[in-house]
Amino acid sequence: MGVGQVLVANCQVPSAAQKYNSKVLMPTAVKRVTVKRVYEKPARGDGYRVLVDRLWPRGLSKSQAALHIWLRDLSPSDQLRRWFHARPEDWLIFRKRYLKELALPQAAEALDELYRLARRKKNLTLLFASKNEQHNNAVVLKDLLDGMRKPPTGTGPGAVRALRHRQAKRMPR
Repeated sequence: MGVGQVLVANCQVPSAAQKYNSKVLMPTAVKRVTVKRVYEKPARGDGYRVLVDRLWPRGLSKSQAALHIWLRDLSPSDQLRRWFHARPEDWLIFRKRYLKELALPQAAEALDELYRLARRKKNLTLLFASKNEQHNNAVVLKDLLDGMRKPPTGTGPGAVRALRHRQAKRMPR
């Protein structure tokens, strides 16, 4: 397996009737999600190619890109993208901020589409234009698809504790 390739199990979610009858479905197939620079030559094993950048890659025609869909709403905001470009050493901060952006309603439809594609396609390749192959938005999206991290919802004990802490800081003494 090359850099950025991970196997993802495609598990079907059992319906209420299936749960009642104790018939839990087994994984149907092993799937592969990869990340790849859009400038690299398309390979037969790429499968379904999805561009996840906001801007179209410079100097690349649509036929050269050979992509199936462009989900530009999954890309980081222009402000976050420029911030990270100036501070590549702040990868973890970028990742956290980007996950928060993915939790916003503007990204929900595109994120649902990406999850649908990941369930339906045998091989899925997330394409990006960045020169940094280890730290970019496609890597974060791949981690989401692999189940490593869900977008934050802003609820739960951690969010409540953080809100109380912020409010306590703001209160005058």
